[in-house]
Amino acid sequence: MKKLLISAVLSSALLISGSLSAKTLKFQISSKAGDWAHTYLNTKNKVLEELTNGELKIDPLPTKSVVPHRETIDAVANGILDGDMNAIAYFAGRDPAFAIMGDLIAGYDTPKQYQEYCMHGGGKEMLQKIYDKVLPGKILVLGCGPYGKEALVSKVPINGVADLKGVKIRSPEGLAADVFRRAGASPSSIPFSEVYTSLEKGIVDAADASVYINNHASGFHKIAKYPLYPGIHSMANLQTIINKKVFNKLSKQNQVALKTWTYWVWTSKLRDAGLDGRAQVAKDKAAGDLTIIDWPVSERAKFRKIAVEAWNAAAAKSPLAKEALESNLAYMKKIGLL
Repeated sequence: MKKLLISAVLSSALLISGSLSAKTLKFQISSKAGDWAHTYLNTKNKVLEELTNGELKIDPLPTKSVVPHRETIDAVANGILDGDMNAIAYFAGRDPAFAIMGDLIAGYDTPKQYQEYCMHGGGKEMLQKIYDKVLPGKILVLGCGPYGKEALVSKVPINGVADLKGVKIRSPEGLAADVFRRAGASPSSIPFSEVYTSLEKGIVDAADASVYINNHASGFHKIAKYPLYPGIHSMANLQTIINKKVFNKLSKQNQVALKTWTYWVWTSKLRDAGLDGRAQVAKDKAAGDLTIIDWPVSERAKFRKIAVEAWNAAAAKSPLAKEALESNLAYMKKIGLL
């Protein structure tokens, strides 16, 4: 009887210990509640729980739910957030290197190439080097990469570079804004959560917002009838970062699981965003309500020439920015893009 009692007490202690070790990581993300991207991430959290036997899960908090979108990295560094999955370009004001790493406008041909650079070609390490300077010892980069080529949404037809002149366009800070400015447009930085009302009220005519399926889920098609697809410019590079102390307190197994899940979720998101986007484009073409514009190769070449000028200008602003551009170009050469 005594042995049974001891056994029961030990079993209870183990259960209590197991429940206490379960941890929910608070990550603020770049999308708002109800977006395709936010919904998608919520469905993938179960995989992390399975990988860690229920010991670890992520609570993806909508953009601006805890802190403004440009302040997430400070919130992570100070322990207000455990981590973030945010657009790197938002932090271009901290160092121009964030602009280079956030979106090398018109650089890569496909989002898969860009994601492979980030995860396997030196991008993640380059981003870590930037954080080690800006917020030394505070942040660990788990991964980065785009999940699609963004489809510009517009209330006016933009059939080529010349049509960008005078267009009021929502754009994140950094390279994207500089490229649009050089092309004659008037960019302004507006959080993703405010894009719909900005289009609706005429604050902007067009928006560098997100991939086609996410734009559709956000309802942009109701007011912006001239989307550009496939996109001409942007593959927003998103980061997954975590407070270094929080990460170090995890078990080795859960650290590996979190890194593995990060790579898996971005890879699967890239695939599914592309598939869902193509399916939605087909539906919209069949419905005939939207005029979907695909720029010819000649116009894309003109735009890329403008983008290269912006790359070099950004790289000249800081040693880290120069190194970030060289890192990207080295990988492009490796895969035959340059």
